[in-house]
Amino acid sequence: MGKLKTTLTAAAVLLALGACSEQKAEQNEQTAAIDNTMTDQSKSYDNILLNEYEGPYGGVPAFDQMKLEDLKPALEKGMDLQRKEIAEIANNPEPPTFENTIVAMERAGQELGNVFTYYGIWSANMSSPEFREIQAEMSPVLSSFFTEITQNEKLFERVKAVYEGEEYKNLGTEEQRITWLTYNNFAHNGAALEGEKKQRYAEINKELASLYTQFSTNILADEEGYVTYITEDQLDGLPDSFVKAAAAAAESRGEKGKYAITNTRSSMDPFLTYSTDRELREKVWRTYYNRGDNADESDNNDIIKQILKLRHERVQLQGYDNYAEWRLEDRMAKNPENAMDLMMKVWPAAIARVEEEVADMQKIADEEGADITIKPWDYRFYAEKVRQAKYDLDSNEVKQYLQLDKLRDAMFYVAGRLFNFEFKAVPEGEVPVWNEDVKVWEVLDKDSKEHIGLWYLDPFARQGKRSGAWATTYRSYTTFDGKETVLSSNNSNFVKGPEGEPTLISWDDAETYFHEFGHALHFLSSDVKYPTSHSGVRDYTEFQSQLLERWLTTDEVINQYLVHYQTGEPIPDELVNKIKKAATFNEGFKTTEYLASAIMDLKYHTTDPANIDPDTFEREELKKLNMPEEIVMRHRSPHFGHVFSGEGYAAAYYGYMWAEVLTADASEAFAQAPGGFYDKEVGDRLVKYLFSVRNAMDPAEAYQKFRGRDADVEALMRDRGFPVPKDDDK
Repeated sequence: MGKLKTTLTAAAVLLALGACSEQKAEQNEQTAAIDNTMTDQSKSYDNILLNEYEGPYGGVPAFDQMKLEDLKPALEKGMDLQRKEIAEIANNPEPPTFENTIVAMERAGQELGNVFTYYGIWSANMSSPEFREIQAEMSPVLSSFFTEITQNEKLFERVKAVYEGEEYKNLGTEEQRITWLTYNNFAHNGAALEGEKKQRYAEINKELASLYTQFSTNILADEEGYVTYITEDQLDGLPDSFVKAAAAAAESRGEKGKYAITNTRSSMDPFLTYSTDRELREKVWRTYYNRGDNADESDNNDIIKQILKLRHERVQLQGYDNYAEWRLEDRMAKNPENAMDLMMKVWPAAIARVEEEVADMQKIADEEGADITIKPWDYRFYAEKVRQAKYDLDSNEVKQYLQLDKLRDAMFYVAGRLFNFEFKAVPEGEVPVWNEDVKVWEVLDKDSKEHIGLWYLDPFARQGKRSGAWATTYRSYTTFDGKETVLSSNNSNFVKGPEGEPTLISWDDAETYFHEFGHALHFLSSDVKYPTSHSGVRDYTEFQSQLLERWLTTDEVINQYLVHYQTGEPIPDELVNKIKKAATFNEGFKTTEYLASAIMDLKYHTTDPANIDPDTFEREELKKLNMPEEIVMRHRSPHFGHVFSGEGYAAAYYGYMWAEVLTADASEAFAQAPGGFYDKEVGDRLVKYLFSVRNAMDPAEAYQKFRGRDADVEALMRDRGFPVPKDDDK
């Protein structure tokens, strides 16, 4: 972290995470922290958040020393330091060169980058009302700061001179790419605007930063504020492991003797799958899907309206018709039409499959005399019954073989076979962590024992931690300014098992575990020189992680790591065969709930927002799509954090499916190879072209080098068990 491009990316991420804490320091303490800190020779600061990492493994963040009162002064000092560095680059009297402009920018902002590491932990892993106060105050300030850099005319002119100059033609491949990426970042973000347009652009960015923070804060408020407590007589159908975890969650909230259904997917999903109490299922379902939509102080509908209008106004300043056109210009899809075209190729097959799935569920409900029509809160419950009837597959039975620690060992095994990595547990206390549940491993080359980096794991849900699962880095691999090794991190929200017992997770959660580890391997295997080479192309960055999910079902993983949590017996072949036969089961539900969100995202950003009312727009557009009434969007608009908590996935949520096409196609390359998913030759190409190069090579070119051709969309249809369109249907 800490270079200009990386810092800009970090800022966008931090403004998107939203759900965090703060503590205000007195003004005189802030001044002391800002002004009284640096000794020129050592570049050491009194404020720990600004300092270079110290200690083993090339230095590690001081997570055990981070204090919230240091955050605001550290951000202010970091901005001040980077502002001076940028001014020196922009005002350099020497002619612009790659070294004195692009490389100098890569080097700038180290201290602020360090601060963002800690900011990210407060934001995502240990939020509090105090942090959220600081976040709300500083988000617009940070936005203005980064806009100030991208609108620095002298700086842009120097970057442009390098990009358009003679020197560029003789630069190396990675050097040329980061020069183009840097130039494009400026051009794409309003650097060429003048006068009132430039001023308005900056104002919009500042307004949006505050709105993103508020959107995130509102979601977290509903996740923490709406907890469903049930009693012992309401536990019918729920697995023992879930009951124990719910009891522990209630006790941690001061409700001993009750059972807490928290307002997160990891709690909601299994409850809706197993609870026989239909009235309670509806309550839990509504509580979860109404996040941000409760007509209270945490309601997000008006915020969505404001965000859409501001985004539209901002891109119009640059001459674009709509936000999606601007967003996709430098993505693999290139434009919203291509992205929508891909999704509409899959949509008819997805909703047709939903119709089949609902018919199967309704049949069982009728046979049981339930006297109901399948509703959204019934889908998971009756889908589980269909799974058992069609495939004799009980999700709870499968769960007994999915121990969190064993799955982690399985991921290490895959990393060893494909990447030649070895994971060695770091002794407790050797590396600072922010919570006792966080564990750290050293990553080594299996043969040479060369140190590759560290891997942090924060697996369990807790108050103050944002929902979902994510991966990040606290330091990325670079060599341009001396070798920097990787500090990678995976974060999940699994419901912790009872004291002394393993944590058991669902098959879907196991896939997510592998998915996020794929991001970590992408970080750890990187072999690039410059920080900017780590910047992502959003409709490509999910590909590597989605691909790694495929190794969960390899025989090597199944036979060695899927063992019963009580007996230690390997998962029976019969159960494995059932899992594989049911691989495309419920694919209609999974594809449709995702696609509905992705399609709505693009519709929001290709429609004039002047008269959009989110609730009405969502309902009417889904009706036009013939959205099955038994399913809702995976992320309804008022809690669609990917899109409205920041800009990372805005007009780009389709990227998961774009990446799925690559995933399905790449999987077929392994499946057809002599050595299968552990084939040495295909595995070497995987690491060389799809993981290690990061963004130092155009993603389309990288994939062509791996596969020998472009990806085939029909691979996705085959993978999901959907009919492949005939030539005359295309």
